[in-house]
Amino acid sequence: MEMVSPESAIILLVIPQNRFCDQQLLELKSVFAEIPLKTIILSKSGNEAVGEKKTRVLPDGILVDWDKKLLPNKKYDAVVVVGGKGAKNSIWNDPILPQILTDHFRAGKVVGALGLSVVSLARAGLLTRQEVSAPNDEKCIRELEDAFVVEEPLTSSNRVVTAGADTGGRVFAEKILELLGFN
Repeated sequence: MEMVSPESAIILLVIPQNRFCDQQLLELKSVFAEIPLKTIILSKSGNEAVGEKKTRVLPDGILVDWDKKLLPNKKYDAVVVVGGKGAKNSIWNDPILPQILTDHFRAGKVVGALGLSVVSLARAGLLTRQEVSAPNDEKCIRELEDAFVVEEPLTSSNRVVTAGADTGGRVFAEKILELLGFN
């Protein structure tokens, strides 16, 4: 991977439309802000989203327009999909997200997902025969049948990062920064 400069780096955070994991989002944002790195938050509808703990977030736009926030032919330096109970409704079945993840992965970018949103990486075909951290959720584990689910809080291999628990936002963000060459 070529080195990324903090001034130009942009990280895309995709959140469930509702019932996203507040702690993950807030920890990710705070770690990235320390560098500081620009983050863009997108969701399916772009409407105000409410977290499981009632944090309100107004996304920067809708997922369909993901590339409108970038210069032509540019990609985000990392794409991170935030988890939460709402992931099953809005993230798992999103028609565009797998394509965004695959495009970025093929372009040599870092992709990752936390908690229940790890399924989005499986739907994008990026977890086949890979070790994966995932929450202990029956439906989620079923979705990951092509992967090897491990009992680790965080797993990273070949620019794909997964975290199983809701608590892992800070560690996850630090792993993304490491892969981007920032620490």
